[in-house]
This record gives sequence, C-alpha cells and structure tokens, in this order.
Amino acid sequence: MSLEIYPILCNAGFMDNYAYVLIDSETKVSAVVDAAEEKPIVEFCQKQDIIPSYILTTHHHEDHTNANLALKKRFNAKVVGSKIEENLISGLDIALNDGDLFKLGNSEAAAILASGHTNGHLLWYFSKDKAIFTGDVLFNLCIGGLFEGTPQQMWQSLQKIKSLPNDVRFYPGHEYTKSAFGYLIANQNQPQIQKYLQFLEQCRQNNQPPVGNTLGLEKLCNPYLLLQTEADFVNQMS
Repeated sequence: MSLEIYPILCNAGFMDNYAYVLIDSETKVSAVVDAAEEKPIVEFCQKQDIIPSYILTTHHHEDHTNANLALKKRFNAKVVGSKIEENLISGLDIALNDGDLFKLGNSEAAAILASGHTNGHLLWYFSKDKAIFTGDVLFNLCIGGLFEGTPQQMWQSLQKIKSLPNDVRFYPGHEYTKSAFGYLIANQNQPQIQKYLQFLEQCRQNNQPPVGNTLGLEKLCNPYLLLQTEADFVNQMS
C-alpha cells in the first residue's frame, strides 16, 4: 500500500467534520478529501510541508466544501467531484461519473455513486490501498440522513459498501461515534461489540480519532448494515 492517510477534525464542537490529507508515498502527490475548514487543513499541510494537488469532494454540502476555494487559491489545487453535482460543488474543476477512476500519484481511486444523502454523492474507493472515504453515507455505527434522495437509494448505496471486502478500512465524514455509546453499552456483551469497544479504546490510548475501522467489523455492528431487506430498511428510515 502506498497511500498515507491523515484525518483532520474540522468545525470541532459544531459539525465535527473529518477532512483527510492523502499522500501517495511513492510519488508524494497529495490531496485533501472534503475541505471542510481552511485553518486546520492549512496548519497541518504547513507543518508537514505538504502542497495538495487535489481536493476530492464527496458531495456538495457546505460543511464539506467550505474551504474549496481557499485551498484552490493557496495551493493551486484542483477540485474533483461528482458530475451530477457539477453546478453545486464550489470550485469544481474535474467532474467524474460513477465508476470513473482517478489517479493520485501511483494510487488510484474509483468514484462510486452513492445517492441518498445527496443525489450525486461519491464514495472514494482506493481498492489497492484498502481504504474508502464514505462522506455522509456511512459513519461509525450509523448512516447519513436523507437530504435529497430516497430510502431506496440509500439502501442501494449501503449495499455497494457492504459488497466490498471486509478488510477495507472506512473513513467517514463526521465524528458521530458518541451518539452510538448507548447502543454500544446496551450490547456490550456481544463479541463483535466488544471488538468495536476495543477499537475505540485503542484509538483513545493512541490519541487518534476513531476512524479507519474495518468494513468487516462495521458490517457486524452497525444496526443499519445488519438489516437484511430493503423493506426493513425503508421501514426503519420512515
């Protein structure tokens, strides 16, 4: 694997977004996923002497694109996002369709359409690096709300994620883990929940944000991913 991933908490205490700085370790080409807030992203990049070439946008909502124009101006970075949302994403330079591939140095991401939260929401899936950036579709132990799409669309988007290998690590667009603590405590005797709690504790001990869990564990623990039929999911979302 050649992709280095650095999570950056943005809009702390308000929206608690995650931006991510990605670096292809072989070529040093870098990118930002979801430029949520200028200051913490710029501070990290300056500290690490990073000049991102791209901004990979999952969807058009302002809390994920607030810093697009500022980072474009500062770093001369190009904004990459969904063709469906080309008139909605701030500063968009490169518009991709479902299934298009995007090269970041020697790393490569597939743009996967995942409608529901918004109509043109993209997942960025680096298959060789076993990493996926899920924006506002999938969070730790919960999922995103339906702002533009339907429950049926969100169900199909989640099935795309569930079809990926269990060892893929996922990186959500917000820090919402605290909202699931009640669920974790209520089910703490289940072996898979104990593993989830161990993951969270390990992150805490290492002073790291709780991101990068495996899809395999998320599939076993996330109540929305445990639903077996579209009808059950639609009923849950209604």
